[in-house]
Amino acid sequence: MRIASVLLLGLLGGCLFKRGSPEAPPPVSVGSPTAARADSLWLIAEDAFRHGRWDKTLETLDRTLLLLDFADARRARAYFMIGESRLAKNQNLQAVREFRRVADEVGSEALAPDALLRAGDAYSALWSRPELDPSYGETALLTYNEVIERYPGTPAARLAQVRILDLRERFAQKEFLNAMFYFKFKAYDSAILSFRSLIATYPRTSVVPTALEKLIEAYRINGYDADLRETCEYVERFFPQVVPSVAQACTVGTSGPS
Repeated sequence: MRIASVLLLGLLGGCLFKRGSPEAPPPVSVGSPTAARADSLWLIAEDAFRHGRWDKTLETLDRTLLLLDFADARRARAYFMIGESRLAKNQNLQAVREFRRVADEVGSEALAPDALLRAGDAYSALWSRPELDPSYGETALLTYNEVIERYPGTPAARLAQVRILDLRERFAQKEFLNAMFYFKFKAYDSAILSFRSLIATYPRTSVVPTALEKLIEAYRINGYDADLRETCEYVERFFPQVVPSVAQACTVGTSGPS
């Protein structure tokens, strides 16, 4: 009898425990934030970018990129805006990295030419003075040529050609400064080599007429009459009216016995 009572109480206790115990809570979803949140951040980033608030742009885009799907076309635009913001903050090499992402990794056909062009601009801006190391200028030149080769006929390619002309002017100016350094210290043979290199490499740059004038003067000082006459014939053919001072230097240089 006692055993039966114990069994009955055990059964009743089990039923009560089962009925009275709370149900387990549903699992908590830990999925990614909503697309609406990404859209909201995107609008904030675009507004900050349009108004030149570069730090706000960078901060917001960093958060936005965490929410965007990898196939979202806005990722390319985000990298481009980050690059422009970095460039505006004079963080040129970081800007290059972002522009290169657009051109090489994301594969955005619409933005890639402009992004590659802006990468060249970032390198070019790092070579601010001709007398400095031209390594960044040389990299900029390679980048602009890459734009022309990869995206021929595009507006970016046409702008790259204009940028190349500007770089060539700077390279010519650098060579001219080197030549004038030798000329100043009467190392005329070295000056002659530099002037000749400048004229041959950058014949259409604005510094060439002055380089010719100094080259003729160096020939005359050293008594290199044959070279002087040859150079004066070149001047007479290509610069007779554009640069009267050079033509005059030839007249002075070739007057008298040779």
